[in-house]
Amino acid sequence: MSTTAIPPAEVSVCICTFRRPAQLQGLLRALMAQSAIGQVLEVIVVDNDPGQSARPVLARWRSQGRVPVVALGCPEPNISHARNTAIHAARGPWLAFIDDDEMPEPDWLEQLLRTARHCRADAVFAPVVPVYGAQIAPWIVRGRFFERRRLASGAAVGRGDVRSGNVLIRRALLLGVPGPFDPRFGRTGGEDTLLFTRLLQDGGVRFVWCDEAVVHEPVEPARAALPWLLRRAYRGGQSFVLVAMRTTPRGARGRLLACLLARALVQLGVAGILTLLSWPFGRAAWVKWLRLACAQCGKMTGAMGFHYQEYKR
Repeated sequence: MSTTAIPPAEVSVCICTFRRPAQLQGLLRALMAQSAIGQVLEVIVVDNDPGQSARPVLARWRSQGRVPVVALGCPEPNISHARNTAIHAARGPWLAFIDDDEMPEPDWLEQLLRTARHCRADAVFAPVVPVYGAQIAPWIVRGRFFERRRLASGAAVGRGDVRSGNVLIRRALLLGVPGPFDPRFGRTGGEDTLLFTRLLQDGGVRFVWCDEAVVHEPVEPARAALPWLLRRAYRGGQSFVLVAMRTTPRGARGRLLACLLARALVQLGVAGILTLLSWPFGRAAWVKWLRLACAQCGKMTGAMGFHYQEYKR
């Protein structure tokens, strides 16, 4: 499955929001100022808050936006349901997903579209760069816990680098999958990894990277703390196992599970030792290994059927 040219006004920008009206206001302002705004057919905003906290912001932008702003409600707090609502309501053959707390560069969409054309891609993934406020502890910044690796533009994207916070993707590709985002992962996380991994396994798709299509995401002070980092690592370990199991044929799952458990047990021991050995080198050093240990605990509990709901709301 490959693409040709992307005509003007053929992109639906999709935003799922939950109790972030101020951030949503800033994001919509930045979207309307995009250099490629002429290629945007609509901006779809799905309010996943039962209290409809985004309603005042959306009412303003529905009357003053440069392109139509489509306001939708999804009262059950579940990110999979919210994303699916946006996908099925969109009219554009291309969907650009961006989170409600992210801020795109002025040429963000232009860069995504240029890469899609040049690489004949079915999906283009791009970086989310953390922004650290003055209140964020220095050890958090040194540890780079909120940073993810970046690739060269045009590089093929595999399972380890897929995510839904900054991506341009063909709508037809998503409509070919039931859901397409699995609601069972809507409060735990990992729903995007599961979907994109399945698409890659099916074959015939081209996922590439665009390093110039940057969006910025402020690091919330509540997240820049040890308990949150450890919970996120634990949840990540669970999601890794759960996604691996759901993307493996049933007949091979038993052997895979045994291998994952054995490897997690070994890595837990190594990470525990390295946590102690790195203690004299500062908090950023030992937290790195403690997070790895928590991830292995997540893998083991995930293999036993536990499903930690990080987003209980």
